[in-house]
Amino acid sequence: MVVSRDKTPSAQETFAQMAQAAGLRGRVLLTIGMLILVRFGIFLPIPDIDRELFAAKVQGNAVVNFLDIFAGGGLSALGIFALGILPYINASIILQLLTAAVPSLENLQKNEGEAGRRKISQITRYVALGWAVLQSVGLAWWVVNTGAAQVGGRPVDLTQPGDVFPFVASTALALVAGSMFVMWLGELITERGIGNGASLLIVVSIVSGLPRSLGQTLELAQTGDRSLVGGIIILLLVFLVMILGIVFVQEGTRRIPIISARRQVGRKMYLERSSYLPLRLNQSGVMPIIFASAVLFLPIYIAEFTRNPVLAQVATYLSPSGPTPWLYVGLDLLLILFFSYFWTSLMINPVDLSQNLKKMGSSIPGIRPGKATSDYIERVLNRLTFLGAVFLGLVATVPTAVESATRVTTFQGFGATSLLIVVGVAIDTAKQIQTYVISQRYEGMVNQ
Repeated sequence: MVVSRDKTPSAQETFAQMAQAAGLRGRVLLTIGMLILVRFGIFLPIPDIDRELFAAKVQGNAVVNFLDIFAGGGLSALGIFALGILPYINASIILQLLTAAVPSLENLQKNEGEAGRRKISQITRYVALGWAVLQSVGLAWWVVNTGAAQVGGRPVDLTQPGDVFPFVASTALALVAGSMFVMWLGELITERGIGNGASLLIVVSIVSGLPRSLGQTLELAQTGDRSLVGGIIILLLVFLVMILGIVFVQEGTRRIPIISARRQVGRKMYLERSSYLPLRLNQSGVMPIIFASAVLFLPIYIAEFTRNPVLAQVATYLSPSGPTPWLYVGLDLLLILFFSYFWTSLMINPVDLSQNLKKMGSSIPGIRPGKATSDYIERVLNRLTFLGAVFLGLVATVPTAVESATRVTTFQGFGATSLLIVVGVAIDTAKQIQTYVISQRYEGMVNQ
């Protein structure tokens, strides 16, 4: 095979390496196999549950529909892998928040190197286990309250602890075991496969609902209503534009020029070197949308759990399909803006960046080292974060508004969060595959 010496491998070279190079081919096949295994596990039933009754009880439930995006329909299907990677995602977010607040965790991440990162990974697994136990017990109790739980072929009697507690314990144990197994598969994909295992599991869960949405869309188009057909075309064009915009913003960076000072090592003089500090336009990724959606869904969840009429009324007004959709959209945009700045402040510390540049003997042209540099970086970050938040707000609201205007709701489960996750993970996975192809290319050149 003739390989190109260009920096970025072509699509032909990438696919050829995936088919011929044993190392890369093995990683790809292992990743595909693990993802298929996880999908099969979602449909392995938990015993003693009337699934038809449970599906009827949770149909149209906003909380279940939101969480099912990340569980691939596992929550409504109540399979062994119903929780999927959700506990691990929650644990990772919690650890990221705690790392910025707890000095000992921050020291592990910044100063302990690989050993510190392994320690944080171990703590994340323990937190994921605890979170899985809590979610499993809560889900089991929810099944009992819906009347779908069974024991000995009859419904569970809520007044009999001998019925309730064995069912809750066995169901929670099955769910926890399934969640931990999925977490292990995700780490296996990260270490021996292609891409980030947890992210790929989320993408597979999201994409698994696309065939059903496409089928419903085709059925809608076959009704012969020209307005609906036109609405479907408009909606698909909007999704295409949003995907292009997501790729542009996810790849967009602000390059701050940096000059390294001239230095002498022995008798050799190293001249000034110019480079740049890349700051991404959307530094916080999809996290602001997830946090904003979780905050807005919290009153709905509490109202359903407590059966409080006052909270139920509040939840109705905060619902996107309620009497005041403008209130939901406005709160969503404000929360996205707030969490964009909040998450960016956790990810990047301008003072730390300024100190690191000073230690390396580097500086920004025209900006004094120290506080002036940190202030300059903070101003640039604030502008980038605002632009990224505006874009996230558009991504979160435009598809929903177009669906309402066109009356085409078949893609309702595939919204802004799903688009951002799928496109972002696809970009990262493609870059990792290209990295492997480049390494194979240079190994071949050395062997020649």
